Amino acid sequence: MAGSRLRARVMGIVNVTPDSFSDGGRLTSTQAAVAHALALIEQGSDILDIGGESTRPGAAPVPVVDEIARVVPVIEGIRALWPGPISIDTMKPEVARAAVAAGATKWNDVTALTFAADSPATAAALECDVVLMHMKGEPRTMQAAPAYDDVVAEVCGELAGRARAAMAAGVARNRIWLDPGIGFGKTVQHNLALTRNLPALAALGFPILFGASRKRMIQSLDASATDPADRLGGSLALALEAARRGAAIVRVHDVRETVQALRVQAALTGE
Repeated sequence: MAGSRLRARVMGIVNVTPDSFSDGGRLTSTQAAVAHALALIEQGSDILDIGGESTRPGAAPVPVVDEIARVVPVIEGIRALWPGPISIDTMKPEVARAAVAAGATKWNDVTALTFAADSPATAAALECDVVLMHMKGEPRTMQAAPAYDDVVAEVCGELAGRARAAMAAGVARNRIWLDPGIGFGKTVQHNLALTRNLPALAALGFPILFGASRKRMIQSLDASATDPADRLGGSLALALEAARRGAAIVRVHDVRETVQALRVQAALTGE
């Protein structure tokens, strides 16, 4: 059973930002970021997600030149030491181009290729995998008063539309991933409904990336978890449930613990 296949692959988060909600300002140099990335690989990360701009609620935009300066040296440093998949977490096509040139293989876009008019064409030209995430509004205002008539139907419908737009621009269908955008313009009840109903999103025929690691919804369910670092239990519960309900990748801060939890899950189910 120890060798059972895990239900989901693990994406380790490497934030090179001063203001990310959980670990902003911790990786203050390229050397520190690369060392952290290598540690995540040792802990079992299958893929690394590199971000140079915070998308936490209330976050301010980062100029393109600054974002590129943050992420490109880190991607180059990782790529020189590791042949595995690297994702660039950005909404800007200019940053995506620079990141892919530096060695990134996936574009993780919280705006689902809507930030710039040339985002879909850029994704097609780069010929990399692309993650289309659902977000209602923008980071600075998305949590003001998010409202839906039917959050599952609306998120599935909007992501299906973004997938069609990406394919119309030339992105290959087998390169498209969908992300329900937990915490991006959603209440805790919206987040719970989307997690419970991941099979509805998976039914669209695209692999699912799920990210709820250390997010504020955990504090909403456990008021004592005011510090993001105290949300490990909730993060693991969400990752396991997402994997059980069809997520192909779980995006997490705590790689070692998530890999261990997924291994135990695999052993229990015998899959």
